[in-house]
Amino acid sequence: MRIPARRAVLAVVSAVAATVLVSGGAAASLGTAARSGGPAGPGSVAARGAPADYVFVHDPSMAREGGRYYLFSTGDPAGAIGNGNIQIRTSADLRHWTYTGTVFADKPAWITAALGSIPNLWAPDISYFGGLWHLYYAGSSFGSNNSVIGLATTPTLDPRSPRYHWTDDGLVFRSSTADDYNAIDPSLVSGPSRTKWLVFGSYWSGIKLFQLDASTGKPASASPVLYSLAQRPAPDALEGAGITYHAGYYYLFVSFDTCCAGIASTYRIMAGRSASVTGPYADPAGTSMMNSGGMEVQGSDEGMIGPGSSSVFADGSRSYLVYHYYDAFHSGDPWVQVRPLIWTTDGWPVTGQPLTPVPGSPVPLR
Repeated sequence: MRIPARRAVLAVVSAVAATVLVSGGAAASLGTAARSGGPAGPGSVAARGAPADYVFVHDPSMAREGGRYYLFSTGDPAGAIGNGNIQIRTSADLRHWTYTGTVFADKPAWITAALGSIPNLWAPDISYFGGLWHLYYAGSSFGSNNSVIGLATTPTLDPRSPRYHWTDDGLVFRSSTADDYNAIDPSLVSGPSRTKWLVFGSYWSGIKLFQLDASTGKPASASPVLYSLAQRPAPDALEGAGITYHAGYYYLFVSFDTCCAGIASTYRIMAGRSASVTGPYADPAGTSMMNSGGMEVQGSDEGMIGPGSSSVFADGSRSYLVYHYYDAFHSGDPWVQVRPLIWTTDGWPVTGQPLTPVPGSPVPLR
């Protein structure tokens, strides 16, 4: 549910790029880091392997360090660029994003052992706590709940720093076909008394939450209690959850309906709130999100079709809604949008004007 259809032209271009690198005697193959170790990053062969006009951002999550914004997103669905690993982009102004490589050079071996060969990793979430940047991400295949959530950490996001190195911290949580939930789309939640939680879920029985051990970033117990936060009638077209805190309430953002069909996608971003991180969450009308409740925060707009997989980025007193959409002007390619998030006097979120240009649009941003 979280992977767009592959585009044949992209795979061909990527394969040609890889062939050129190998035949040219490059020291590393596509996806291998220029620096010794495991991660690929800016300046790596993985970064240089992407076509100059590469437009693909799905399931974005954003952070800021040292005056630069970093965007993490789902890997190339063809598995060619960056070996399908979690992608990294950077920006100085939230308008122009540059692809700089991937978190890993190769998919962690434990994922292949658990799931077999998969083309890409999905839906990352970036956060900072305990002196480290924590990147949660998922491995799965389309239409399956045989899924894993993994964790990678680094002390800095700046690849120029000698401290920059992504560590594979392994499995966090998983689901199998015996479960009634799907362990994808992870997102960190900061709760009361500095507690940490992880929200996740896609289709099946909806959105779930469990507590983490803040010192390890892993589940607080071997069999964590799962709290159900949101659900819709079968087939439960609901995923891409994230939770943010504002003025006494926890706000649950989710994506309703379907993604990954280009301009035929019907995603829309919905929200509800609760006084407790574990729920219950409800919309302004009082309808529980366990009963299909939710207020629409962002729908399709100005050629940006099917917005979803959102996250809230708090930057001091300002908040932004970060999400992907499908560009009606550019073959339905998925791309990132960043909008200011504004809170009404009665405490509900609304979005401001888009900050990131739509690649194919003939109309400039206002």
